[in-house]
Amino acid sequence: MTTAIDFDQIIDRSNTASVKYDARKAVFGREDITPLWVADMDFATPEAVTQALVERAKHPVFGYTLYPESMYHAMQAWFERRHNWSIDRKSIVMCPGVVPSMHAAILALSKPGDKVIVQSPVYPPFFSAVTQTGRALLINPLVLEGDHYKMDLAHLEQCAADGATLLLLCSPHNPVGRVWHKDELEAVLAIAKRYDITLISDEIHADLIFPGYRHIPISTLTNDVEIVTAVSASKTFNIAGLGLSSLIVDNKRHRDAINAVFEQWHVSACNPFSIVAFEAAYRDGEHWLNQLMVYLDDTRRQVSLFFEQALSPIKLIPSQGTYLVWLDCRALKLTDDELKRVFIEKAKLGLNPGISFGGEGSGFMRLNIAAPRSLILQACQQIQHALNKK
Repeated sequence: MTTAIDFDQIIDRSNTASVKYDARKAVFGREDITPLWVADMDFATPEAVTQALVERAKHPVFGYTLYPESMYHAMQAWFERRHNWSIDRKSIVMCPGVVPSMHAAILALSKPGDKVIVQSPVYPPFFSAVTQTGRALLINPLVLEGDHYKMDLAHLEQCAADGATLLLLCSPHNPVGRVWHKDELEAVLAIAKRYDITLISDEIHADLIFPGYRHIPISTLTNDVEIVTAVSASKTFNIAGLGLSSLIVDNKRHRDAINAVFEQWHVSACNPFSIVAFEAAYRDGEHWLNQLMVYLDDTRRQVSLFFEQALSPIKLIPSQGTYLVWLDCRALKLTDDELKRVFIEKAKLGLNPGISFGGEGSGFMRLNIAAPRSLILQACQQIQHALNKK
C-alpha cells in the first residue's frame, strides 16, 4: 500500500540558519514577509534520506570520506530508469554544487577572453560564472511568444559565428519553466557542431517535470558535440544545503582538466553526510518524488486559476518544469524597483525580481511554489489585495 506524504504540513524553518527564512531582513529589509524566493522547498526531505543521515550520525567518527561505489550505482540506476540515460561510471565527476562546477568547467574548457553564450533571462550565476572567470558574455535572449518562451536559433547561430567557444544551457529552464523539446535541443546541437562549441548543460531540475512533458538529457542525443552536464539530487529531494552534485563528462581530456581545477582549488565534496543523503535519495526517493510532482502540479494549476478568476493584470507563464513560476507583471507598468516594493511593502512577500535574471527579466517576478498549498494560495491573495490598494 502506498503511503501518502503530507506536503500540507507547515514546518517552521526560522532559526535554522535557513537562507530563505533567516536572511529575510538582509535581503528584503524586513522580517515580516513570507519568503517565496530562493529555490529550495519548504517540504520535509524524504524519510529515507533522513533515516540514512540518522544512521550515519550514530557512528561517532566523521573523518575523511570516499565516494562508495554504491553511491555511483544508485545514481546510474536513477538516470537509466527515469531518463533512459546510461551514464558511464568513468564519466562522473563529483562536485561541491552546480555553481562551483560551472565555474570549474568554464575555467577548464576555455581561455580568458573567450566568448560564452548565455540565454537570458536565466539563473543569475550563469552570468557571474562567465564574468568572474574573465570570459566575455554573449547574450542570446529567449523570445516570449504568446504564453511560452522559445530559443532564438537564428540569433544563437550569429553568436556562435561571432567566435563563441562555450554555450551555457539551462535545461529545464530557470526561471521561465521551459522543458526543451527534442527538436529544439537538436537544433542547438547542430549549431554547436557547425561552430565547434562545447555545451555546459545545467540539468539540475531534470526530475521536476509536469505531466505532458519529458526532460531529455541533451547528452543522449549526440556523440558529435562535446557536452558537460551538471546534475544533482539537491533540487529534486530538497537537500541543497548538503552541497553535492555531479558533472557528467564523457571526454577524458575535459574530465581531467576539470578535475585539475578542483585540485588547484583544494576543494573536496567528500562530506560523509552529503554522500549518504545523495545515495539514499537516488536509491529510495522515487515514491516521494512521484507524490511531490502530483502535489506541485495541483498547486501550479490552482495558482493559475486564481489569477485568471481574479482578472489580475499579472499573467503566469505556464511552467512545464521546476517548482518556479514566472509572473509577467509588465501590464502594471511599474519600474523594477516599484514592482519589488509592491511585493515587499504591500503584499509582504519576498520573491525574486525578474531583473536579477538579466535585462530580459525586467517586469517579471519569480515565485517559488514549493511550499504548503495553503501558504501559496494565501500569497496569491496578498498579491491581489496589494494590487487592489495600488
